[in-house]
Amino acid sequence: MERNENTIKLYYNTENEKLAMPEYGRNILSMVEQLKTIEDRDKRSEQAKAVVKSMEILNPQVHQQENFEQKLWDHLFMIAGYDLDIDAPYPAPVPEIMETRPVTIPLKSKPVKAAHYGRNIESIIDLISSEPDGEVKTAMIRSLAIYMRQQYLIWNKDSVADETIFNDIEKLSDYRIKVPEGISLTKISGDATFSRPGMGINVGQAAKKNRQNKNNWKNKKR
Repeated sequence: MERNENTIKLYYNTENEKLAMPEYGRNILSMVEQLKTIEDRDKRSEQAKAVVKSMEILNPQVHQQENFEQKLWDHLFMIAGYDLDIDAPYPAPVPEIMETRPVTIPLKSKPVKAAHYGRNIESIIDLISSEPDGEVKTAMIRSLAIYMRQQYLIWNKDSVADETIFNDIEKLSDYRIKVPEGISLTKISGDATFSRPGMGINVGQAAKKNRQNKNNWKNKKR
């Protein structure tokens, strides 16, 4: 901050140059810049060790990486813009290698036809559609339908008819699967609850307990 008789000038990081390694902060950048001004190479190399030690303290997560000590020295050279003449315990990194972006791996993905069922359902349907007709395929279709009904009830709390699930299976398979006639799903208990992903394993139990408490309270009032 700069101050004179009439005005106060505040300095913000947005006005400064962008940091090459933001995780180390601007103070480390200042230390590296001071390091470059040391004329004696031995003293410069000795002070570089102190800077690296400070970097290790400020960024302890680096310990989770293999060869973290070499990583720290590589980062020192990167902060210095690769313009640092010192005796380092590791070879100086090459800018062309360090700054090369990784090759993008092309992913073959397609939109999910029914988000509430998830992408894995489509893979299972593809697998079942390739099976020959018979008892095994019928059992697989029934198991799939039970799982899809559960997924449906996670996102849609209303009850769902078996026919709705069967129609979804046929539609998602592009009608390669024909649900056999006479197949039925097991009944769902009225106390059953299905929690959305990430809500915790006790959410359904808490909801069930709340319903029981309400029922007990109603019975007492009668």
